[in-house]
Amino acid sequence: MTSATSQENSAHSATPARKSGWLGGLAIYAQPRLVSILLMGFSSGLPLALTFGTLSYWLAELGVSLTAIGLFGLVRTSYSLKFLWSPLIDRLPIPVMTARLGRRRSWALTIQAALALAILALGATDPRADPAATALAAVIVAFLSASQDIVIDAYRIELLSAEEQGAGAAATQWGYRFGMLASGAGALYAASFGGWRFAYWLMAALMLVGMVTVWLTPEPGGIRPPEQLPGATAAERIRAWLARAVVAPFLDMARRNGGLQLAAIAAFIVLYKFGDALAGSMSNPLYVALGFTKVEVATISKVYGIVATLIGVALGGALVARLGIFRALLVCGAMQALSNLMYAVQVWAGADVTVLTVTISGENLTGGMASAAFVAYLSALCSRDFTATQYALLSSLATVGLNVLAASGGYLAQWLGWIPFFIASTAACLPALLLLLWIMRRPIPVAATAQP
Repeated sequence: MTSATSQENSAHSATPARKSGWLGGLAIYAQPRLVSILLMGFSSGLPLALTFGTLSYWLAELGVSLTAIGLFGLVRTSYSLKFLWSPLIDRLPIPVMTARLGRRRSWALTIQAALALAILALGATDPRADPAATALAAVIVAFLSASQDIVIDAYRIELLSAEEQGAGAAATQWGYRFGMLASGAGALYAASFGGWRFAYWLMAALMLVGMVTVWLTPEPGGIRPPEQLPGATAAERIRAWLARAVVAPFLDMARRNGGLQLAAIAAFIVLYKFGDALAGSMSNPLYVALGFTKVEVATISKVYGIVATLIGVALGGALVARLGIFRALLVCGAMQALSNLMYAVQVWAGADVTVLTVTISGENLTGGMASAAFVAYLSALCSRDFTATQYALLSSLATVGLNVLAASGGYLAQWLGWIPFFIASTAACLPALLLLLWIMRRPIPVAATAQP
């Protein structure tokens, strides 16, 4: 093998999707395993709005100060730090349950049951009378939600074969967005009908979707007995467990990729969505500056935008099946970068609703395509032996570009002006694409995924 691309092509050359063209690429979504992944994605996306968007609406309605509402955003820190406790979920057995259900199913069901109870508790609090209790409940919900993501991501990667990873990434994001829609708009409708406690209790009941799905979905690779060290002392067992659960996942990635390649991969992961996130961080301020109404922006973003995103993630998954991960990353990344220029066109067109529809739809379509390919790439980098730990680390690394680097968007827009800013955000996509071209020419092995 002389390149990562050739490795990938040899691994995928005989897949049905490649033989039957685009219809074959889309037909992969008919696999029953993909339905399970979609429903698990729903369970994964459901709690997110309950600790952010929906919660902030509830707090604002009660007259909680804007400063306090802003501080409530800190409860979501768990999503960026989940790699710290991912080794526990990856390797630690749960007494009795792991032996009967398997390590993925036992952890998933345990976390989901606890998460449903935590959502019930959050809905039972009174943010005006006791904001500390609400904050504590929200922190617990966010922590359990991030923990659920760890096990569901590992479940997805291990359940699907190599050629299904792109479609699995798309199915996960479809389910994730439906879950967010349920806990966002759905919770608001429920609250207007029966109050906030009813809304949160209804969301807790919807956690049954994920629990039933996990219960009915086989354990990836079958149920395996927990690892044991007969005759070892307690200290020896602890040292051995730490070596397997904490040290080994990182050594495995370094061994498979090498120092320079691993640095390039890390930089690529940080930068791939950076330009898109940079432009997106200033999209709403741009719409306000141009004079669009709240109704216009909400209607277009929630209708055309959501539809475009769902189409995008499906197309991205099909592109991975058709072209392979690396070429799909390149095509989707280039389209994602070019879509940023539509914001510059929007500045030139002014408060034109037709152009706004094209801008939002184009951004969401290409963003969905790139996200599906990106998730498939992160999944392919993980070794089956350390899936949860490695994916949690890689996905946490990806948030650096999304949350940290993109925070400079406001300063840059104010300094450069609107059109130069969006041109600069397009240019910010180029380093990741150049890194990708370099990575594609290097002999970087992609970890083998589990066969179902």
